Amino acid sequence: MSHRVAMRIAEADRGKPIIGIADTASVLNPCNFGFTALLPEIERGIRDGGGIPARFPVMSLGEDLMKPSAMLYRNLVAMELEETIRANPLDGVVYLANCDKSVPASLLAAASTDLPSLLLLGGARSAPLFRGKPLGSGTDLWRALDERRAGQLDDGEWADLERKLACTGPGSCNTMGTASTMAILTEVLGMCLPGVAGLSALGDELRRAAYDTGLAVTAAVIDGRRPSERMMQPAMDNAIRVLGAIGGSTNAIIHLAAVAGRLGLDASLDRMDGLWRDIPLLADIEPCGTGLIFDFRAAGGVATLADALGTRFDRAPLAGDGRDWFHVIAEAPAPNGVIHHFDDPVLPAPTLAAVFGSLAPDGAVIKIAAATEELLQHTGHAIVFEDYADMRKRLDDQSIAVTADDVIVVRNCGPVGVPGMPEWGMAPIPQRLIEQGVRDMVRISDGRMSGTSFGTVVLHIAPESAIGGPLALVRDGDRIELDIAGRSLNLLVTAEELAQRSANITKRIQPHLRGWPAMYQRHVQQAPTGADLDFLVAPTATSRTFIEPVVGRS
Repeated sequence: MSHRVAMRIAEADRGKPIIGIADTASVLNPCNFGFTALLPEIERGIRDGGGIPARFPVMSLGEDLMKPSAMLYRNLVAMELEETIRANPLDGVVYLANCDKSVPASLLAAASTDLPSLLLLGGARSAPLFRGKPLGSGTDLWRALDERRAGQLDDGEWADLERKLACTGPGSCNTMGTASTMAILTEVLGMCLPGVAGLSALGDELRRAAYDTGLAVTAAVIDGRRPSERMMQPAMDNAIRVLGAIGGSTNAIIHLAAVAGRLGLDASLDRMDGLWRDIPLLADIEPCGTGLIFDFRAAGGVATLADALGTRFDRAPLAGDGRDWFHVIAEAPAPNGVIHHFDDPVLPAPTLAAVFGSLAPDGAVIKIAAATEELLQHTGHAIVFEDYADMRKRLDDQSIAVTADDVIVVRNCGPVGVPGMPEWGMAPIPQRLIEQGVRDMVRISDGRMSGTSFGTVVLHIAPESAIGGPLALVRDGDRIELDIAGRSLNLLVTAEELAQRSANITKRIQPHLRGWPAMYQRHVQQAPTGADLDFLVAPTATSRTFIEPVVGRS
């Protein structure tokens, strides 16, 4: 029986392209739940374009419920997508992606399979009022938590906040968290239709985008247009610069590096830092600004931001609809209000930086735009927590002598150590300091932090402590020097002392014995190269070539 008969394809449809719909809708993932209602529109667009829709289920990745982090499963979903697409007779793919890790997983699969495809992004959740202000997902929660720990938010207000957070409906975070950041970068890379990033999860605009995406992918199959024609080095460089201009999530640094690793492109920390150096903050969106992602979209979205970047945005690469960015930007409104002109930024350049030094030989990152300026050059004594559980247990211990000038160290949070590199890097401010009015201090970690977070937090330190990186050698009271201007992070301890500590250190890896965590732990790379699996990286054209299996008759 042929596959077309098995799929119940009518005789009149023979010869039409089959367009897969990678369905990540799940009640376990509120960010992606809304895709169920969009499926009929996608299918209608595919049929009207001359194709045949073929929906298939995909593991859904949501940060709300998955433990220890959806990041542990990003590579698994990328593999699932790639293998499903390769094993089935599909001519093109619509990837349904919205929550933090479903978007990069889809980009990784699209890069590896290179089948004509686009992502359909599911939009952002609504913003109910709290204390008379629209509630920014994540960011306003962290601020409220600080207030509660300082005794400035009572039980009734906290209950009201929880109630409103639980009733925001489907969609991703409405701030410039990882989901919104990755939606914008997906548009810049040409992997979704122009204008889709920043849409509301509810309303007619997203339904139209669903229809248009189905139509566009079918056209891409007919015309032979593939992701490799769009995700090239100029587009990657555009994405890196845009990441700086929006004050985007530091998580996106890892995801861009992973995508680059699949395509043989350069998204190294050195290159990123060089591209960020003259890029100021142009998008006035939380957590670095004041608005929400809907305001960004209403102000013209990605095309207007690209226009604001001027010559720093290469307009030759192709957008998701097949046009070059010259034509897309020509139709965009001029920068005004939420999206600032380059010479009138929200904050000066740079908004992001990579640092290196004795504590981070392979690099670490910091979101300068979300940090405290006075802390960007700082030397303090280390307060060391062995892992997240230790931090939660002892952070507020009154026996620990801690001041605002100290540096909080949270280690064993990296890709191998947990495994999965959760968002544990932004340790809370100790209770006694919160009560004194302290709202920021230098914190360093080999883990990540939410894109909705803020503070002077150095993240993704590599090599991570669990595999013997220098972070494992830090002891309470050691002096740590952060110098953003000099792009350095150093442990001010003699080489002789560090050598002695290194000889006596015991690695803290907790080996997983079975399943995906075991495979992940054995093969995951470090953050600067994208935390991809070593056997999935494809730096050369040869390594991206697949041998088609010989199929025998059954």
